[in-house]
Amino acid sequence: MTKKKILIVTGDPNSINSELIFKVWNKLNKNVKKRIYFISNYKLLRSQFNKLKYSIKIEKVINIDKENAKSSLKIIDVNLNFKSPFKVNFRSSSNFVLNSLNLAHNLSLKKNVKGLINCSIDKKLLKKRNIGVTEFLASKCKIKDNSEVMLIRNKNLSVSPITTHIDIKEIQKKLKSSIIVKKIKIINNWYYKKFSKKPKIAILGLNPHNAEFRKNSEEKRIIYPAILKLKKLKIKVDGPLVSDTLFINNYKNYDVIIGMYHDQVLAPFKTLFKFDAINVTLGLKYLRVSPDHGTATDLIGKHSANEDSLHSCIKFIEKFGE
Repeated sequence: MTKKKILIVTGDPNSINSELIFKVWNKLNKNVKKRIYFISNYKLLRSQFNKLKYSIKIEKVINIDKENAKSSLKIIDVNLNFKSPFKVNFRSSSNFVLNSLNLAHNLSLKKNVKGLINCSIDKKLLKKRNIGVTEFLASKCKIKDNSEVMLIRNKNLSVSPITTHIDIKEIQKKLKSSIIVKKIKIINNWYYKKFSKKPKIAILGLNPHNAEFRKNSEEKRIIYPAILKLKKLKIKVDGPLVSDTLFINNYKNYDVIIGMYHDQVLAPFKTLFKFDAINVTLGLKYLRVSPDHGTATDLIGKHSANEDSLHSCIKFIEKFGE
C-alpha cells in the first residue's frame, strides 16, 4: 500500500525558506523524501539554490496521485514571473503565495495526503487585514465561527491564543465565552485522540491581575463563565490565572496554556524555547503545521538560518498525520 504524501508549500519567495529546505532535505532519509511534494515554482527554487551555491537534484511532477518513488526534491509547479530570485515584487509574490495555498488546500482534501506544511509567509501577501495562514485556511475550510485553533507546541508545552492575528484594540470585541469553550474542547479532544491523555490546561485572564475580578471585567463576564462550563464537561482547566508570573515556573504544571491574545502566550513561549516549536492548526479538514518563525529577510544569503522548526514539522506529520 502506498504511504500517504506530505505537502510542503515553500511560501514567501523573499525569505530564508529555500535555505531551510536545503538543510532539512539533507537530514531526511530516502523513504521520507519519496513522500514529500513541494508546492513551489521550479525555476525560482532552482535559481535560489544556485544563488546560495547549493547542489541538490530537483524535478517537476504533475500529479501526486501517480506513484513517484524518486527521492529527488519534487516540485508541483506554480506559475511565477521574477527577475531576481530573492527580490520578487509584491504583486508577483502575493499571487504566487495565494495560488500555492489554494492548490495546497485542494490537494490536502485528498485521502492520500497525510498533512500540509507551509513555510513562512509575510502576512501582507495574503492581502487581507488581520489574516494569517491560519485564518486563510480556516476560511477555505468554510469555518465561519472563528473556532479554528492556533496551537504552538513542542514536547514540553503548548500555548494557544483565543484571538489570533488581530490588533490589541479589537481583542475585547472578539472575546466570547462560547469561543473559549469551543476552542478548548477542540484542544482537549485532539490531545486525547493523539496522545491518549486529557491535558491539564491553564487559562489566563486578559487584564493585569485579572482586573482584580471587578464586576465588569472580561474575567468576570466572559472568561470565568467559560471556565465553569469547561469544568462541567470534566475538562481539566485552571483559571483565570495571572499571566505575568505563570511563565516563571508554574507553566511546568500544565500541558497547555491558553491566552486571550497572540503575544500574551507566544512571546514568553518563544523566550523559553526559541526555535523548538511548531505551529499546528486544529479544526481544519486536514492537518496543517508550519515552522514557528518568520521570513527572516535579514538572514537571506548568510547561511545561518535555523532549520530545526521545519524539521520538527516534518517529523510531527510523519508521527501524527492523518
